[in-house]
Amino acid sequence: MKTSPLIVERTYTVPVEKVWAAITEKDQMRKWYFDLKAFKPESGFQFEFTGGDENVQYLHRCEVLSADAPNRLSHTWTYPEHNDGYSVVTWELMGEGPGTTTVRLTHEGLESFPDNDPNFAVESFTAGWNFILGESLRKFLEEEE
Repeated sequence: MKTSPLIVERTYTVPVEKVWAAITEKDQMRKWYFDLKAFKPESGFQFEFTGGDENVQYLHRCEVLSADAPNRLSHTWTYPEHNDGYSVVTWELMGEGPGTTTVRLTHEGLESFPDNDPNFAVESFTAGWNFILGESLRKFLEEEE
């Protein structure tokens, strides 16, 4: 069953270039997102990281599908131990005037992950992305001012 994509949107009082750097430069990403060993906003670039909660950590394996600086980044989001699951995360950055940027994150394909694990429920992804965009990225961008 195909479900609607998960969409999370937040507005920050920083220029679009600053947000783009935060979501594409691995040294910045490590401070607010995940500990990536490598990342390049280039189509075909593969990267991975581990994330989860206090009970379980999952290996995430991703591949950049497209990058259009400083407006759009799209990458796969998969879990090697769950071969059936395949999803795509798209970051859209929209400059809303001088010094203001809106980020719209769309996560499609969540229905492909196991439905018997609450960590793969839409509610879990919703909580995770709301924390990442609403708290972690916001705090990073504001502290970097």
